[in-house]
Amino acid sequence: MERRDFMKRGAAAAALATLGAATTSRWVGPEPGRLASRPHKATRAATPGEHVLDGGSDGRRAILLVPSTYDNSKPAPFLLALHGATGSADTMLRGSRAAAESHGVVMLVPSSRDYTWDAIHGAYGDDLAHIDRLMSDVFDRCAIDSGKVAVGGFSDGASYALSIGLQNGDVFTHIVAHSAGFIISGPPRGKPKVFLSHGRQDPILPIDQCGRRIAAQLRRGGYDLRFDEFEGGHVATPEMRDSAIQWFVGDSARRPS
Repeated sequence: MERRDFMKRGAAAAALATLGAATTSRWVGPEPGRLASRPHKATRAATPGEHVLDGGSDGRRAILLVPSTYDNSKPAPFLLALHGATGSADTMLRGSRAAAESHGVVMLVPSSRDYTWDAIHGAYGDDLAHIDRLMSDVFDRCAIDSGKVAVGGFSDGASYALSIGLQNGDVFTHIVAHSAGFIISGPPRGKPKVFLSHGRQDPILPIDQCGRRIAAQLRRGGYDLRFDEFEGGHVATPEMRDSAIQWFVGDSARRPS
């Protein structure tokens, strides 16, 4: 992504961050931001490796990573990983593959239909519906631990992960958000645990308007929060991603009933 485009996106996200709870969505349906898919008994036997679940002519693929240690008889942790603006499943997978493999996490990495996720513009739509279908497919294929179901992302993907994670806290037990800009308002459900990271010198999504503001909002809401501030800019290094996934798999939270 070119810096001038990044700065435009960052300015827009920072402006939305100042709106906070006033941001609304325009989902055509009874429950904006809600997912229907739930972990259930797998009906197929998954094999380790990378599996393309959806590959359009534009190259915007959805990829399932099944780690080499996966065993169909043992439910595994699951992570839905969402890329940043102008990214794709392939770019997100490159940055997250090592951490998922190291910690034995089944990871679903979709691509947004456009250059970023639909509700970043204020309206849930095709992206969320597509994610819901993909998650259902993964749950059919893989034995998933319902007490270890996470959604995470970077930048716009982190904002989207926070938003759908809080609104689907009866599905997601954990949320990982690297350099998020804001939270799209919606009725929260459950109390997923949250991991935030944000650079103190982030020029795209400034920490005071974004990361620290989100952290304060979550603390007011009573969420169990880990907030890692670091010296640096708008990045999620492999070490940060590994630390977040280690936090996720090492936690003992169970899915709310």
